[in-house]
Parts: sequence; structure tokens; C-alpha cells
Amino acid sequence: MIELKVNGHSHNVSADPETPLLYVLRDDLQLNAAKFGCGLGQCGSCTVLVDGAPTLSCVTPIMLLEGRQITTLEGLGSLEEPGPLQRAFIEEQAAQCGYCIPGMMMRAQALLQRNPRASDAEIRAHLEPNLCRCGTHMRILRAVRRAATLIAGPGSSPGTPGTHAASAAGPQLDASDTDSDAQGDARSRPAHSEKRERPER
Repeated sequence: MIELKVNGHSHNVSADPETPLLYVLRDDLQLNAAKFGCGLGQCGSCTVLVDGAPTLSCVTPIMLLEGRQITTLEGLGSLEEPGPLQRAFIEEQAAQCGYCIPGMMMRAQALLQRNPRASDAEIRAHLEPNLCRCGTHMRILRAVRRAATLIAGPGSSPGTPGTHAASAAGPQLDASDTDSDAQGDARSRPAHSEKRERPER
């Protein structure tokens, strides 16, 4: 029996200690936000937070997690009372198929908890490990920027002194960015999208 602390609640789990956390979340705890993507820790769809750090739950056995704080998307808010990041993704309509979005949101949450005034370059670099093939990259970036404003409070602005240089993760975005940019201009995509081919229709 292993005790897992998930979203502020303790759960006694009788699964094999080597069972990946993702399966316990979905099959035992009915927390279905984290998705099975590749099963190899390469796509980010299964990302959750462990002690505030983004963690790939499909390759993390539960025996490593006893006594640690696990947070899933369900822990950020509810349908009736969404948290700032959830509100921002809804308002920006940042999902298309939506399969990658929970992992994107959890990785973004880790960044904004550490630095709610993260620059565009930091956001791009931090989301780089999570893959999305639908083409809503610009909406995702706008949603994270909106969430940063909601978390930091009125009058705040991203990219305060002390953030990483923009050159480390690509060009800055501005208000003129549109969804068509994500499909037509490779220079304005997050770094990971430049490495992926379009899926054939």
C-alpha cells in the first residue's frame, strides 16, 4: 500500500510500486485530465506537478512519490470556479483537439508559480518539451500570457528585469500575432513546432 498526496488529498493505493503514476491517476483515482500520449515521456501529454515541478507521469513509478505533493489539472480549479490558468485558456480558446492541453497547462503552471512575470522567451522555452500538432501554438502562448497577468495582478507586465534573454528561445510576440502565424510563419512558432512535420490530412 502506497500513500499518494494528490491535489491536497491523501489516497492509499494498492497498485504495484512500479506502476506509472499516470495509470493510478486515471484508473484508480478517476483523475482523467492527464493523458496517455506516447507512453515514453516524449510528448508531455501526461505532465503533472510533483512538488511544483513538471513531471512526466507515464514514466514515473508511484514508489518514488510517497509523501510528495502531486498536482493534476483538476487541482487548479473546477468547472464552476476555474483557476487563473484555466480561465485564460478558456478565454483564449486555446484548445483545438485539446489532447495536449492539460500537459501544456501544468507545465505553464509550474513556470508561473515560479515567475508570474515570465517573458515570452521564457514561456516558449518552458513549453518546448510539450508537443502539439493542431496548430494552436499562438493561442496557447496568448493564454499563458493572459494567465500571467491574472496571477501577477493588474498593472503587471511580463518580462520584468531578471528574465532570460529573448534570443535564447526565439523572437518575442506582440499583439499582432494571429492564429495564421502558427500555420504560415515558422519563425513565430514555439521552438518544438519547428521540428515537427504537419500531419497528413
